[in-house]
Amino acid sequence: TRVAPSLALCNKMALWGFLAELRVPMRRGPIAAILVLTAILGIQTPAGAQSTFNPPPVPPPRATVPPGFVWYGVGSIGCAAVSPMIGTLMLNRELTIPEVDRMTLNCFLGPVGWLLGPVLFPDVVVTAIPPPPPENPPPRGTRQVRGRHIDIPPRGVTAFVPNEVLLEVESGTPAQYLNVVARRLQLTLLETQSFTLTGRTLQRWRIDGRNSVRTTLQRLSPFGRISAAQPNFLYVFGQAQPPAQSDAGAQYVVPKLHLLEAHKITNGDDVLVAVIDSKIDASHPDLAGVIADQYDALGTPAPAHMHGTGMAGAIAAHAKLIGVAPKVKLLAVRAFSGTAEGAQGTTFNILKGLDWAASKNARIVNMSFAGPADPMFRDMLAKAHARGIVLIAAVGNAGPRSPPLYPAADRDVMGVTATDADDKLLPQANRGPQVAVAAPGVQIVEPAPDAGYQLTTGTSVAAAHASGVAALLLARDPKLTPDQVRALLVKSARAIPGNKRDVGAGVIDALAAVDTIRN
Repeated sequence: TRVAPSLALCNKMALWGFLAELRVPMRRGPIAAILVLTAILGIQTPAGAQSTFNPPPVPPPRATVPPGFVWYGVGSIGCAAVSPMIGTLMLNRELTIPEVDRMTLNCFLGPVGWLLGPVLFPDVVVTAIPPPPPENPPPRGTRQVRGRHIDIPPRGVTAFVPNEVLLEVESGTPAQYLNVVARRLQLTLLETQSFTLTGRTLQRWRIDGRNSVRTTLQRLSPFGRISAAQPNFLYVFGQAQPPAQSDAGAQYVVPKLHLLEAHKITNGDDVLVAVIDSKIDASHPDLAGVIADQYDALGTPAPAHMHGTGMAGAIAAHAKLIGVAPKVKLLAVRAFSGTAEGAQGTTFNILKGLDWAASKNARIVNMSFAGPADPMFRDMLAKAHARGIVLIAAVGNAGPRSPPLYPAADRDVMGVTATDADDKLLPQANRGPQVAVAAPGVQIVEPAPDAGYQLTTGTSVAAAHASGVAALLLARDPKLTPDQVRALLVKSARAIPGNKRDVGAGVIDALAAVDTIRN
């Protein structure tokens, strides 16, 4: 009869030792109530069975078996003590307090605890957006919802298609699920595209109701099978002035970049350069024979465009004009549509173009356009860079006070600004840490559709010139990585007056660049 008090004392010590080991403070609530109830039933009851009444002595039994609930209490305490340690080892991390609480509840209540645990002790949802790498200016474009990639642009960002959203849905999602989403949010599926470079399948949806893009994205939050969503962002060309008609006059770019001397070493022979732009006039005499393949991401007929034709000519012209790398092979990607000054490209079409260029083994991708921070675009740029593709973009012409524009502000992309014949910076050019180098970009003579020529100004053509010099480097040494190409362009650039945030390392020099590589 004196065994019970000793057992009770031992159980008390085990209980408090368990709590001390977990370092979980006793607090009011369901877990405290369960532990106290167990202590009362499993510990106090045997001790309380003692009384001042002395019954007649009976012979001691040979073996005393503790009551069932005592074993239940001891087993539950042992389970609660061991479970967090096992969970920590299996997950290789420290368990959260709600996870420990649920484990303890399961030990005491069994299957009932499995049902009550998530209700009484739900996980705390913490949304954290990792900061961008140091090379990347922090994007001002997006925020995430509940840890998923539902990116809602802030009020100041309006550069997106006003009645479209892009969605990524978990694999195996039934059609009925998407039908519910479409019905509740008044959406119509326009197209679905699988991308080899990222392994993702994205869908473009039209908003048929009165909801805005932001409201639609916010209302997607309850649909857990939608793993990513964002606007279909808009991009514009890095062109500061409308192009003007011109004859094939003198090109100050040729002596400025020392092209004639550089071409004695290499002409960029057969390096594949993708130009993601508007439609290029492949029949122009200055582009004869350089278009290796073409891709139309829009799939609609359109005439040749001045911007795309001009960028292609800056890289590869070889008749009346001298391009930076006249013997490269161009992959002409049409992702922009519209008039000369109003042409625009969308996230979805640019992704299709970049994915196609990667499938054709492009070594360089020229992106003479600029726009807002774009998570899906950023993901594909990272994959392209990892694959060894050199990515070059115009920093944009939104002015000195503009926030960084993308893709030039992406850490995997080389941003290029524009200077004139006197090495003075284009006043409209964007500024910031994304500016790696400068290149001629003011009053540049370039090809135009229908065998014509034009004068163009902007960071667009400056980026094309940089892509041409990158092609000369890769022709000289095909094993160069994107980071090595960037380093050589920066190292060989000619310093000019100006802040580094304005002009980068200086104006690129084709001869100095190829001279850094000794075959």
